[in-house]
This record gives sequence, structure tokens and C-alpha cells, in this order.
Amino acid sequence: MSELSSRYKIARSFGSASASYDISARLQRYCGKHLMPWLPNRNDLSVLDLGSGTGFFTDLLASRYQQVIGLDISNKMLNFAKDSRNSSIHWLEADAYKIPLQDNSVDFIYSNLMIQWCDPLDLVLDEVMRVLKPGGLFIFSTLVDGTLFELKSSWAQVDNDKHVIDFKPVQEVRSLLNGNDRKLLNDKAEDIILEYENVLHLAHELKGLGASHVPKKQGKGLAGKEKWKKMTTSYQDFQEPSGIYPATYKVFSGLVVKLSS
Repeated sequence: MSELSSRYKIARSFGSASASYDISARLQRYCGKHLMPWLPNRNDLSVLDLGSGTGFFTDLLASRYQQVIGLDISNKMLNFAKDSRNSSIHWLEADAYKIPLQDNSVDFIYSNLMIQWCDPLDLVLDEVMRVLKPGGLFIFSTLVDGTLFELKSSWAQVDNDKHVIDFKPVQEVRSLLNGNDRKLLNDKAEDIILEYENVLHLAHELKGLGASHVPKKQGKGLAGKEKWKKMTTSYQDFQEPSGIYPATYKVFSGLVVKLSS
């Protein structure tokens, strides 16, 4: 599967989740709110929300800044956002690899839990830098290696197929954020542990987040009932005394400035 078709499959996954997405968005809410202290204080700025989804945070940005653009690859997400959010927001259906904006045209770009779906990531970051004005900021959160290790470990007891997405190591992401035209000014890495009633609850939330797409999965269709049962039994090793099932999300957030040439 080509990288492009892989990305569009992710888009369909997200789009089908648009109505349930805000219900399943505990992680997005937490991470998005924790990016807020890095936002510029001036309100006469243009901002692009890259991977705007249902537009929850695009709406918050529109209450603070003069010109706000929400960009997403999913038409269904954008339609949901248009119907639900501030009418002053300009919406763009586009690929993060080909942002339909001019060079040096945006004051800052906000991206909450989107760039982990971008592979190769360096090309998206180059596109972000192209669109930013010199001195402009890129404020982001992303998932990194170690995310959903409980689920990965439980599936590893069952077979060698790929059931969970591989995210990039934090060192690799950090290295891509420093270069001739960019500097990582501030960053933070943290583990966010969400609690689930059972493994099915986790699976439903991952689907609701559009995160159940695995690009290199060998087996087609749903795992057989026996495999699923074996995996859920393995996951019980992580179960807390209260009966809750934890899932760990390793989140890396950063503030990057575009350097003047």
C-alpha cells in the first residue's frame, strides 16, 4: 500500500468516527489543553489548525485569534466542524503533505495529536516550515513509541501479526524538529494513562479516535474470536486491583520556531 493510500484509509477511519469522536476524545482534550500555555499572547495573528478534526480546538483558537483556518483530510470531519463551530473559521479539505497556503503566510500552526499518522514525518514538517512566516511557531502534540504497550504486549502473546500501530521513538521526532530552518524551543514528554472498564471499551475508544488503522497489518478482517479471547486474557496481567484496565499513551509535545533565513 502506498503512503498516500494509507493516509486516505486513515482519513476514512477518522471520518466514520466524526459523530462519536468528541465523546471518545479524552486524550485529545487533555493534550490540547496542555498546549494552551504555549500559545502566543497577541490576538492579531493568523493560525492554522493542522488536523482540525471536529474543530473543538479550532473553535477555541477562533475565540482568541483574528484569522483561523482548520485543515483536515476528512470531508466528514470538516462537515461536522462547519455545522458545529464558529462561522468565522475557514475550513480546508487537504493533505498535510500539500497545504494549499502560500509560503511564509501563517503566524503559527497548532497541531494536536495528528502528526503521528504522518509517515514520512519529515516531509510534513518541511511543509509546516514552508507555510510558516520566519519567526512563526509550530505548537504540537504527538504520540511516540511506548504508546499502548499493554495492548502490544498482550497481542504478542497471541501471534506475530501487527495489531497495534508503531509510533516513532521520541529521539527520532526530536531530531526532525531541529534543523537549518527550525529550532525546538521547548518540549515535554509524558505518559498519560487512561482507564477502561474492559478491553472492548479500549477497542471501541481506539476506533472512535480513528486509531484502529494499522498500515502494515498482514491478516485481513477482524481477529478471530479465539485470538481476541487469548489477547484479552493476556491483558489481565495489567489489570489493576480495582478491576480497571489501563492503557498508556506516551505523548510528546513541543514548541518549534521557524528560523529567519
